[in-house]
Amino acid sequence: MCGLVGYVGFAGRVPRATGGTTLKEMTETLACRGPDASAAWTEGPAGLGHTRLATVDLVGGRQPLVLTRGGRTALAVVFTGEVYNHASLRAELTALGHRFRTRSDSEVVLRAVDAWGEQAPTRFEGMFAYAAWEPGPRRLTLVRDRLGIKPLCWAELDDGLVFGSEPKAVLEHPAVTTRLDLDGLRELLLSAHPMIKTPGRSAFAGLREVAPGTLVVRTPEGTRTRRYWSLTPAEHPDDLPTTVAHVRHLLDEAVTGQLAADVPVSVLLSGGLDSSAIAALARPAAGTLHTLSVDLGAHASGQDAMGRDPDEPYAELMVRHLGTEHRRVPLTAHSLADPARRAQVGRLRDALSLGDFDTSLFQLFRAVREHFPVTLAGDGADELFGGYRWFTPEAAAAETFPWDTVLDRADLTRLLDPGLAAALDLPAHRAELHRTAAAELEHLPGTAPGEAALRRDSYLNLTRFLPCLLDRADRLSMGCGLEVRVPFLDHRLVEYVFNAPWEFKTFDGREKSLLRAAVADLLPAPVLARRKSPYPMVRDPAYRAALVSQVRRLLADGGPATDLLDPGAVRSLLLEPVGRDRFPREGLELVLDLDQWLRTHRPTLHL
Repeated sequence: MCGLVGYVGFAGRVPRATGGTTLKEMTETLACRGPDASAAWTEGPAGLGHTRLATVDLVGGRQPLVLTRGGRTALAVVFTGEVYNHASLRAELTALGHRFRTRSDSEVVLRAVDAWGEQAPTRFEGMFAYAAWEPGPRRLTLVRDRLGIKPLCWAELDDGLVFGSEPKAVLEHPAVTTRLDLDGLRELLLSAHPMIKTPGRSAFAGLREVAPGTLVVRTPEGTRTRRYWSLTPAEHPDDLPTTVAHVRHLLDEAVTGQLAADVPVSVLLSGGLDSSAIAALARPAAGTLHTLSVDLGAHASGQDAMGRDPDEPYAELMVRHLGTEHRRVPLTAHSLADPARRAQVGRLRDALSLGDFDTSLFQLFRAVREHFPVTLAGDGADELFGGYRWFTPEAAAAETFPWDTVLDRADLTRLLDPGLAAALDLPAHRAELHRTAAAELEHLPGTAPGEAALRRDSYLNLTRFLPCLLDRADRLSMGCGLEVRVPFLDHRLVEYVFNAPWEFKTFDGREKSLLRAAVADLLPAPVLARRKSPYPMVRDPAYRAALVSQVRRLLADGGPATDLLDPGAVRSLLLEPVGRDRFPREGLELVLDLDQWLRTHRPTLHL
């Protein structure tokens, strides 16, 4: 796991306002992503920078990697992530005549790009992003993994292109301006409330992301993009028992493959079905299995609209069941509301934070990193197997993103300046995003309307909702120098389960029937029967009291967000009673997080 940055000039020279010092500064912005090593390579109009978190071939896996022929550079690559099938690819490439100097998966990427060009990412199993520069044809190729687990963004200049793992690296380039326009503010707000991410977009004007499963190719002739992978409906040939068995096989392969590392590996264990399944599958291959969970004590969330119940009893049951070495990470309302901690999280996020969800996850990741550079997590299982409460025929019939029908997120635009809210027109923008996203998926002829609607909602969850969670996990984990691996997002498993009939996914009348059946022999009955219980939130009244105090101070002292807010609406928010409605809490967090985001990035506003 690493951070990568770079630039290429296509006018035969280094892009304007760029030099070795700038590449060094760009690379340094990603030091947290790669605490083990840092290096840069420059030649002619190109520069590549890299920071490394060493997990495979600790000595030999240094980057950037350069391939020469006849004394000239033929290919230079910077890569981040993991290619889990690198051993089999190495054997295949060796048979083709390639000679390897290291055991690293990064050298496999270099040789694969040399051998297969734009087809290389179709051969990779894993989470990855990379940039490949070929001086001969003056061609730069940017690639992101199929599900968008690892980030990669870029900005085009008049005479070149700048790229990096995170926006902060690209924005460090002096020729890239930090601007926030109406489209960017729409993306910023909707990616947090109600969690809708638009592939390829960012909150910054002129700064784009490489969309999941996509290549961006830049040459002197111009820029083109090409999808090399997408979720596509296909006939499902298997009956239910065969499907259950194959899901178990694919998941077992994914977990076992992702345990491979030259450093200690742990598993996040909440006691939910997803994390428990991963821990149980990892147990035979891991020897001593190390697990971790958060502990919010007496103020953990109780039952609410998402069906949360405390994790601790289930986590303890799994620990006894598997015999793991377990550590609970205690969290308090004070630590979650601490302004310094909020600012720290805000500096890591490219998006608005999700309040204590983010602060607590960051503290968990930091505790994990004290002992383990790598951990496995259950991200993606609910989107894939239909675990959320909004996977219903009623929600599928609604002409909106399905999570809108259950989460009941308040309209936080009421806190914005009325003129700005009118200019944003988020309801119309949101409806257009839904129409565009839903139209991307073509259904097989003869698909029943109900099946098509539920598969469409699965697609929306995997391509619009899940990316918000993946970005969150990436920034907060890499902010600690921690690599989080996600076995449920093995693309082979995703393709197979996505196309299984919906009746298979609920065959026993419960959500995630396929997953429950696939791991039924591995888990204690209470864990196997447990309903979806998302990542916990704190219910301590002291947390909201701290938010109220901080918002009062912001209104009194002023801050960059106050120019975008309606002071009267924010003041009325402070007086709203505590109840089951989460709006006061979410509104308070939005005010503080918007102010922190603006303080961190200091964009020029074009609103």
